[in-house]
Amino acid sequence: MMQSSIRRNSILLGLFAVLTTNIIVGTYLGTRDKIVEARRQAQEKALLEIIPLERHNNSMLDDSIAVGPQAAGLGLRTDKNIYVARQDGTAIAVILPVTAPDGYSGAIDLIVGINGDGSVAGVRALAHKETPGLGDKVDLKKSDWILSFDGRSLANPLPAKWKVKKDKGVFDQFTGATITPRAVTAAVRRSLEYFHANRAKLLASPAAQDQKLENKHG
Repeated sequence: MMQSSIRRNSILLGLFAVLTTNIIVGTYLGTRDKIVEARRQAQEKALLEIIPLERHNNSMLDDSIAVGPQAAGLGLRTDKNIYVARQDGTAIAVILPVTAPDGYSGAIDLIVGINGDGSVAGVRALAHKETPGLGDKVDLKKSDWILSFDGRSLANPLPAKWKVKKDKGVFDQFTGATITPRAVTAAVRRSLEYFHANRAKLLASPAAQDQKLENKHG
């Protein structure tokens, strides 16, 4: 009797485990595509805040260049993508991933849009751990300070003036917080320097970029 009961309970537990596993797998498969699409939409929304649709007619998410920690000046900790905005096949701007490693509370992940003429199209903070009410003003939801980079370039101001006013530069710092804006300002300047050093590659046609990759790995 006892052995029969144990066997029956074991079979029931096994069937329950199989049923539960099937439900979990089914739920995952049913929502996986929705999760991927939602993540893609969020990424696209962030890019379009910097390079709006009226300026380009390609999908920036599908027109990218891989970049990693070896990219001098970008401060990346992992592999990421540079996104290219094109109008009728001609590159008009790029969006670079940039990390300011020296924020007050740690690294600050940014995206920096740069027009073909070398001017800043826009900057957004994607992730940070800065102090609420102080350093978190790098977030556009908290302050419009990040918009002060729009239209700037390495000629406006000159590189020596790409600093906060406390350091004899032209950019405002936050009241009671200098480290965060100092770090972001320096990161944006480095992104402009990276763009100027790699401008031909970044603005090349897709075919030319593919050819360079073939030559590199061939």
